Amino acid sequence: MNREPDFLEHLRAELSSGRIWLDRAIVLGYAIAAGLFVVGFTLASDWVFGEFQRYYRAWPWAVLLTTPLLTAGIVWFTLRFFPGAGGSGIPQIKAALHATLPEEGRFRFASLRLTVAKIGLGAAGFAAGLSIGREGPSVQVAAGVMQHARRWLSPHTAIDGRALLVAGGAAGIAAAFNAPLAGVVFAIEELSGRLEARSSGLIITAIVLAGLVAVSVFGNSSYFGVIRVPRLGWDALGPGLLVTLLSGAAGGLFARLLIASLTGTSGRFNRWRARFPVRFAAACGLAVAVIGLVTGGVTFGAGSEAVKQMLQGHDELTPLNTVLKFVATWLTAWCGVPGGIFAPSLSIGAGIGDAVASLASSDLGPALIAMGMAGFLAAVTQAPLTAFIIVMEMVDGHSMVLSLMAAAMLASLVSRMISRPLYDTLAEHMVRRAVGSMQPGEAAEAITPAARTTPTR
Repeated sequence: MNREPDFLEHLRAELSSGRIWLDRAIVLGYAIAAGLFVVGFTLASDWVFGEFQRYYRAWPWAVLLTTPLLTAGIVWFTLRFFPGAGGSGIPQIKAALHATLPEEGRFRFASLRLTVAKIGLGAAGFAAGLSIGREGPSVQVAAGVMQHARRWLSPHTAIDGRALLVAGGAAGIAAAFNAPLAGVVFAIEELSGRLEARSSGLIITAIVLAGLVAVSVFGNSSYFGVIRVPRLGWDALGPGLLVTLLSGAAGGLFARLLIASLTGTSGRFNRWRARFPVRFAAACGLAVAVIGLVTGGVTFGAGSEAVKQMLQGHDELTPLNTVLKFVATWLTAWCGVPGGIFAPSLSIGAGIGDAVASLASSDLGPALIAMGMAGFLAAVTQAPLTAFIIVMEMVDGHSMVLSLMAAAMLASLVSRMISRPLYDTLAEHMVRRAVGSMQPGEAAEAITPAARTTPTR
């Protein structure tokens, strides 16, 4: 029979064990450390890319040499010493959370060693001018820090490694985007499928602390400032629907290309990539450099500055430049460098919105750009709630909540007709490779009858 909680009884239980409070203090300390690592990664990436831009303005044609060489060096170093650091970082954490992967296998995808490597190699990608973002890698950076806390906790603690990984990944999103609500939704929609009562407090606390660290350094301001949109009426329905459908189709195609490229689907180029990964990376780096020269440098880096300019009314990404940004981001991801696709996806979506806005009323420009960002990101990730909340918090677009939500939901639906879920598919591919590389005894233990189902999304 249910009874009312006894306050004194619960208070005595909380104060009865100092070890419980020590474990909590350790986790909170690591949450702050996760925020500091993400902030450090942000500052390093921004500084390095700023140096690249100065170098590019002084000697633009030199990127035809430096970008391929740096790309090849990054891929060689990643494959030789840190194979778990390649790519976005989000599939790695989803793989670490996979039901068929034994606990010791998590360190293949999340560890303090990989965190340090991800920061260094990710910053090197910005030095090469590659079309990458730092937000996806921040998930692996923060999760690796939080995972390290497990070795200092008591053997019988209720805080398990899975909860630490989810908390770290969510904290990484919150600190990278300065968007704490997006971190909570990301933990539910993309990482865990649900928040268990025993770990929800840990996850939210980690998000809050990591977010506070980011706010203390960058200030409590939205990523792209505050957009000003007119009152949206029926005249916005047609352009908004066109932006959403284009973003959904383009995002679905992008996800399908990445899946085919990164899972080793049979083909001449993937066979060449498997046999000569460093040469393939150099070729992709050269293509990215050529695209950057053709677009006047707009396609280099994450593309965040181009989005800011478009929101202010400057036509930075023409339709041709948007297509080339799409290609540059795909080639960068295909060669396997440590780097994310969140920020480039926002840039591509903004370009789609800006192109439609040029055909419609100029007053609708900022609104259509924001809808394109939410739509393309939702289509690529097939995580519409996370996508629209990220964009809403990045542009302070609370007046567009329903528009952004509708754009993200519809674009994600269109994408599901074209492609499988990107991060889930890549994570399952990573798990299969990890289990296949284990010793026979380890692999048999990993794939038990009870472990053949994946967590509920």
